Amino acid sequence: MHNVPSTIPVTRKRVITWMVSILVPLGIVLLAAMIWLWPSGTYQELSLDDPYGTTESFAVESGSVSSVVDRACDGGAESGSPTQVQQDLECQTAQVATGRGTYEVEIPAQVSASTEVTRGDNVKILVGEDLADTGVFVDFDRTMPVGLLAALYAVVVVVVARWRGVRAIGGLILSFVVLFGFMIPALLEGGPPFWVGLIGSMIIMLVVLYFAHGISLRTTTALLGTFIGLLLTAGLAAWASDSAYLMGLGEEYSYMLASVVPEIRVSGIVLTGLLVAGLGVLNDVTITQSSAVWEIKAAQPNITPRNLFAAGMRIGRDHIASTVYTIAFAYAGAALPMLMIVSLYDRSLLDSIMSAEMVEEVVRILVGSVGLVLAIPITTGIAVAVAHAVAEPKDQSPAPVDEVTHVH
Repeated sequence: MHNVPSTIPVTRKRVITWMVSILVPLGIVLLAAMIWLWPSGTYQELSLDDPYGTTESFAVESGSVSSVVDRACDGGAESGSPTQVQQDLECQTAQVATGRGTYEVEIPAQVSASTEVTRGDNVKILVGEDLADTGVFVDFDRTMPVGLLAALYAVVVVVVARWRGVRAIGGLILSFVVLFGFMIPALLEGGPPFWVGLIGSMIIMLVVLYFAHGISLRTTTALLGTFIGLLLTAGLAAWASDSAYLMGLGEEYSYMLASVVPEIRVSGIVLTGLLVAGLGVLNDVTITQSSAVWEIKAAQPNITPRNLFAAGMRIGRDHIASTVYTIAFAYAGAALPMLMIVSLYDRSLLDSIMSAEMVEEVVRILVGSVGLVLAIPITTGIAVAVAHAVAEPKDQSPAPVDEVTHVH
């Protein structure tokens, strides 16, 4: 029996050196690119009128509904509605108490048909001298329920994930800082959508992964897989948006944006949206694959790289199946009203899917799915190489001196 110096610490140093030699220059390039693309501030000269904007004699006030009276809607079927649905509707008149007094407010029929106004509801109304004691319904005041939901979200994440949950929320906040502080202003100033989207997305992933999961070989492996997946997704998104003629004019906000910033190519904004839309799912699959490979290696220290990759991919295939459904159903749920309208058109299903209203969602699903599917074997392969290189053999004792004992 004799002692042979272990090569694990040397190998670990080599792997760390290799990763640092990749990530540090890449980080410098990303920082330089962000500085190059950084908005000059001219976007601040752009503005749209506040939808709740008022003149000096009018103001929008928040108040609470103190009472509601149901009444028959005026006009009935004379509205010209194809279904004459207003015949069966009941309109509402509410008393709304604000800091300036109590006002009588007629609730629009469309609002009452969607969600009945009840006592205690918080609403926003337009008041003014010319309106006397009458107010005009503007919108619901959603500050309290949304605030409570956000607080519940934060509590649940922190209770379940503990300190990592706190860091995850911090990473989410930082990602929105990048989105609203860099990407959106750069796009408003006419920056190249492809590069703004790609650089911004890579910076978001760099910040989110290290902030939420800490600096480690496992996280760095996931980051490398994420970057490669982003590059593949960006290339595919650029080809798809051009080949499928995605003009970005399927909704009213696109027309508004084109009218306010005519030099912007809305189709380029669609391209950036394709990249941003897949960030969360891409981050999910890469960090999961990296962690899975590390845990398998820890449980079976002597497993071969081939078997380790096969075991990791078995988990990855299950992840692929569930994640593809997640992307499709998430987009379908968000676009459900549009899907319902499109389904009413007198045309074939294929024509409906290929229409300007739907094709963007279809391409978004396909591009995001292809990117994440390709990221799984890439991340798994990187994780296997790194985990196998730095993992301690099963029969190695954790002695302070890097030695391992063999029997001949």
